[in-house]
Amino acid sequence: MADLSHTSRFGPLLREWRLARRLTQEALAEQAEVSTRHLSFLETGRSQASREMALVLGNALDLPLRERNALLVAAGFAAVYRETSLDAEPMLHVRRALDRMLAQQEPYPALVLDRMWNLLRMNEGGARLFARLFGARMPGPEVIGNLAHALFHPEGLRERIVDWPAFAALMAERLHRDAASDPSPDGLRALRDAVLAYPGVPAALRVPVIDRVPPIAVAVHVRAPDGGEARIFTMLATLGTPLDVTAEELRVELYFPLDDASDAFLRAC
Repeated sequence: MADLSHTSRFGPLLREWRLARRLTQEALAEQAEVSTRHLSFLETGRSQASREMALVLGNALDLPLRERNALLVAAGFAAVYRETSLDAEPMLHVRRALDRMLAQQEPYPALVLDRMWNLLRMNEGGARLFARLFGARMPGPEVIGNLAHALFHPEGLRERIVDWPAFAALMAERLHRDAASDPSPDGLRALRDAVLAYPGVPAALRVPVIDRVPPIAVAVHVRAPDGGEARIFTMLATLGTPLDVTAEELRVELYFPLDDASDAFLRAC
């Protein structure tokens, strides 16, 4: 039985996600195979969503598993998808897979991030690259522990990225796309607002640009304090068809050299 004390949150949350996905009521109703009238009643609270309807709408909206759980809870039902700590025993196979990916990427860097850009793991190539780029002025964990903060914080990687204005614009677009797909106020929107508010970040980057097709791979030109330089491009890998919130939110960021000189730089780190 649904917990009716929660149902007042379902309609506004459903509407917020529909608007975040840029869908009309008619379009979402068609995807969910329900009437537009019923969908309208769900959004206004005139009708109560069943557990099955909450699941159907979460699927039609292509919500992340975390947000499908939130939609269920808002409708008064228990969450369906578990969220298991990466260090827990049931995640052993995931950790082993990540460790193999990180090891196979050597000597090139690889990072494991969660949805909030927090750095969960890195291989030796990643540790060596960060050590060479930061030199003796390694920032605190509040900066180095989150890739978004590391890229935008005044004590982060700004001075080490030769083409930082152009690269920052690409990363800001990525943050805006992430925030647009997550209407929760304390999630990716809060991360975006925090890092783009740092001193020295151009105000223009705070204006969302999310209609542009993102590049297949993002290139960055870095220069270490010792004068060494490298041009590197990054690619993201995710786990396919996960049924766990933690597993779905994992991102593996892989770095590759663009030329022989950059290859030598990464191998010499």
